Amino acid sequence: MAETPKFTPRVFSGIQPSGSLTLGNYLGAMTKFVDWQNRGTHETIFCMVDLHAITVPQAPDTLRHNTRELCAGFLASGIDPEKSILINQSRVPEHAQLGWIFNCVARMGWMGRMTQWKDKSGKNAEAASLGLFAYPALMAADILLYKSTHVPVGEDQKQHIELTRDIAAKFNHDYDVDFFPMTAPVIEGAATRIMSLKDGTKKMSKSDPVEASRINLTDDADAIAKKFKKAKTDPDPLPGTPEGLEGRPDARNLVNIYAALAETSVADVLAANEGKMFGYFKQDLADLAVSKLSPVSTEMARLMKDPAEIDRVLARGSERAREISVPVLEQVYDIIGMVR
Repeated sequence: MAETPKFTPRVFSGIQPSGSLTLGNYLGAMTKFVDWQNRGTHETIFCMVDLHAITVPQAPDTLRHNTRELCAGFLASGIDPEKSILINQSRVPEHAQLGWIFNCVARMGWMGRMTQWKDKSGKNAEAASLGLFAYPALMAADILLYKSTHVPVGEDQKQHIELTRDIAAKFNHDYDVDFFPMTAPVIEGAATRIMSLKDGTKKMSKSDPVEASRINLTDDADAIAKKFKKAKTDPDPLPGTPEGLEGRPDARNLVNIYAALAETSVADVLAANEGKMFGYFKQDLADLAVSKLSPVSTEMARLMKDPAEIDRVLARGSERAREISVPVLEQVYDIIGMVR
């Protein structure tokens, strides 16, 4: 079913408050969120998905801290809570309510095929939480609760957006309505997926036990420089074209990071640095990263000193979000035959 003009152009995306923000979050998500906000072509809603976070065990105080720190990261990166709606998921109860309805729309087979379920549940899937298995249905609810038309995501989340479209299509078909849009994933830019500094074949992760594998937004200049200096590379110099990065995941990762931070293309980075050895390139990369990230980390630290202000931002965001979500859920209840 094709998307029709009746759906307001609206962007939704979210990040889990499950640990320190990394360079991967910043380049792969936050800078893109700010870009969407500043285009002015779509309404923008950004979410700290704290309900998703509890699909694995969380210490309550840590979850509260991480949620506020994530909000501080959004704000410090340039999200304006007047231009965008900024929320934590649990403050808008319609997310969970629509999530249950989608649990009843989605099929077990669909969930079982999700790559992230297989990866995160591992060999002992029966010990994983039901919430982890049903995670994609709640993600679909997050998106479709606002009838979002576009979702900026990394490559690893594309399968979940495809499932969101499947759920929307099945709901529309089962109830003979054209209610939910066919949401489009948006994957763009050099940094759609930032990889580990210690293994260019694995995604940079805040849960990686190796601290040197990632750049945290709370790292100071010395820590950033040290981590890039020790980042894994290969002995060959930088090639002159992107084709020369084939089969060189660690080299490709550092070049991608540089291109994203410099807001240029991989081709232009390579053209300007052809033949340079990585020892020199990594120093240039560290200097660039410090210049870009220091203002963000400084502002995050300032915001975290006033958690009450962060809570006020989130409370106001939830009020604005519910102006959209409550009518949508009421319409869903009416469509499926709930007595209200």
